[in-house]
Amino acid sequence: MDVQIFGAKNDADTRKALRFFRERRIQVHFVDFKKKSPSRGELERFARKLGVEALVDRSSKRFAALGLQAAYYGEERWLEVLSDEPLCLRMPLVRCGKQVSIGHAEDTWKEWVAR
Repeated sequence: MDVQIFGAKNDADTRKALRFFRERRIQVHFVDFKKKSPSRGELERFARKLGVEALVDRSSKRFAALGLQAAYYGEERWLEVLSDEPLCLRMPLVRCGKQVSIGHAEDTWKEWVAR
């Protein structure tokens, strides 16, 4: 089982995800959004499964700082914005094979581990 976690080290939910998988001795590949932005293709993978709206963190400080509260973009434009400004994403983004989750989803992760 190989898991990829995308997030920021200072995000509490990202730290919970990292701890969850490490406690179960599952290999984790971590991508820190403060060092490297997610690729457009990676964001599209999450958007196909869960929708673009699920990716947007409307309560984040970066979202407010950019003044995006009144923005009405289409899915393509949101993917561009999120790729350029990863701190506007809900964190963590977790991928295990073809399965994905957004945010703290411990019940989903437990299902993955049980398989």
